[in-house]
Parts: sequence; C-alpha cells; structure tokens
Amino acid sequence: MKALVITLGVFLMPLAAAAAEADAGRFQLEKSGDHFVRLDRQTGAMSICQDKDGALVCRMAADERAAYEDELDRLAKRVTALEQGNAAQRALPSDAEVDRSISIMERMMKSFMGMVKEFQAEENTNPLPQKT
Repeated sequence: MKALVITLGVFLMPLAAAAAEADAGRFQLEKSGDHFVRLDRQTGAMSICQDKDGALVCRMAADERAAYEDELDRLAKRVTALEQGNAAQRALPSDAEVDRSISIMERMMKSFMGMVKEFQAEENTNPLPQKT
C-alpha cells in the first residue's frame, strides 16, 4: 500500500506543482502567532498551516473537516443506494417482453427485405448502361 501511495505521489507531484504555479494568486497567507492561516480566495476555505522542517504543512479547520466528513458519508450512502438499485435493474425480461421484441424485429426485417426486392426488381427492369 505504501508503494502505491509513493508511486502515485511521484507521478502526481509535477501536476501539483504546475497547478500551484497557475494558481499562485489563489491563496493568501496571514501569520497568526506560531502558525499561518491560509485563505483560498476561490472557495473561501481556510486552513491552518505550520512550518515543519522548512515545509509549510496545512490542515483543514475543524468546521471544514466536519463538513468534509458529512459529504463523504452522504456520498457513501448514495453509492450504496445506486449499487442496490442496479441489482434490481439487472433482472431478465419476461417471456412476453422477449416475444414482443422478436415480433418487432421480424416485422422490421420483412419490411427491409421487401424494399430490397423492390430495388432489385427496379434495377432488372431499368438496367444502367454499360460504360466499359
């Protein structure tokens, strides 16, 4: 599992750097005591950041974390409901539905074959001139 996370991190790091460069004006940092408060100017979200070993480490504020967890729970319930609904939709059609579908296909094929025969008969009565 760690190898997967590290591998994903290595591949996604350049993308994150490019996104950070593109949105350089998106965040505003304000010093507050021994930590920083980061404001996302697009969403209004606030994060608390601390300097750890020369790197700025940010975490969500408590109220944002609760909203995040609520959203995850809501989405998990929705996924469960959708998965259960798909099981009900996978039921096979009844014999009557199959018979009706086959009869529709037979009528369509008979109509198509009738048109083909008409074109063939028309071609036989009025052949195209040979140009070779």
